[in-house]
Amino acid sequence: MLTSGGDCQALNAAMRGVVKTLANSGQDVEIYGFLEGYRGLIYGNFQMLTGKDFSGILTKGGTILGSSRTPFKTIRDPDENGLDKVDAMKQNYYKLRLDCLVVLGGNGSHKTANLLREEGLNVVTLPKTIDNDLWGTDMTFGFQSAVDIATYAIDCIHTTAASHGRVFIVEVMGHKVGWLTLNAGMAGGADIILIPEIPYDINKVIKKIEEREKNGSKFTILAVAEGAMSKEVAKMSKKDRKKYMENYKYPSVSYEVAAQIQEKTGREVRVTVPGHTQRGGSPCPYDRVFASRLGAEAGELILKGEYGFMVGYKNREIVKVPLDEVAGKLKYLDPEATIIKEAKLLGISFGD
Repeated sequence: MLTSGGDCQALNAAMRGVVKTLANSGQDVEIYGFLEGYRGLIYGNFQMLTGKDFSGILTKGGTILGSSRTPFKTIRDPDENGLDKVDAMKQNYYKLRLDCLVVLGGNGSHKTANLLREEGLNVVTLPKTIDNDLWGTDMTFGFQSAVDIATYAIDCIHTTAASHGRVFIVEVMGHKVGWLTLNAGMAGGADIILIPEIPYDINKVIKKIEEREKNGSKFTILAVAEGAMSKEVAKMSKKDRKKYMENYKYPSVSYEVAAQIQEKTGREVRVTVPGHTQRGGSPCPYDRVFASRLGAEAGELILKGEYGFMVGYKNREIVKVPLDEVAGKLKYLDPEATIIKEAKLLGISFGD
């Protein structure tokens, strides 16, 4: 087993689900935990684990195995000592005579998992990410816990924003997709939500703020995804956008939006960035149950010898999704989705 990429809540709960299912099968099981993600598999850094290692971790955030990012785009490149990373992973897999590799990770981790499947290894994966952007599953574990934390941040901002009559921006994680920002923004009662999939017009954002003022509202709250972009930036080519970001003078897009609002309206604007708190702490009850279910189903796939699948969630049922259908695809938020329509009916502006 290994946990790869950014950590999130319920990684431990998911691993516990796999192990408890295998242990309850009555078969003898040996569990190897690779430390710090794929890095542990590459360099043979692992620990033998027993059922006791997975006792009491249902409510524990983070990952008992540690994690790291091993970018897929460089996975075929030799390391600084000339080591072939893919070959090293295969050699360690066969050296330990493993029956299966269980990978808990997000988009990049699934690309590498699918590569190892193509190289002949038995692989089963579990969908981990607070962004909820993995293809082939309606939900990923860690997402709901992150929504809870981001929502709490917006809740707390509400009282101080109302007290001071200010415009507040809460920057929510999400570089490429807006699932987290949308859900937290709606749950927290944000007035404006800016997400990557819907490029914004700053004049439309200001218009919403001014409309609220005319209607007697002294404050406005914006939930802004860290990957939100203006319509001008969205029209740029990838090359031009990269050049633009190299000379970017703001810490993040939230600070740019804040500066533009202050310049055009004279209003006081404050930016709050919950940052990595969104993927820290204990998993919420939903994620504990959800991750446990996914882990149990993964354990059953292993017992049946059914490999090459991600255990996902579709139409309120746990399903198995072929890895080659998942790898390399992101689940974007459709600007025409009913949840966007409903948010607009509630009066939420997306700056479009």
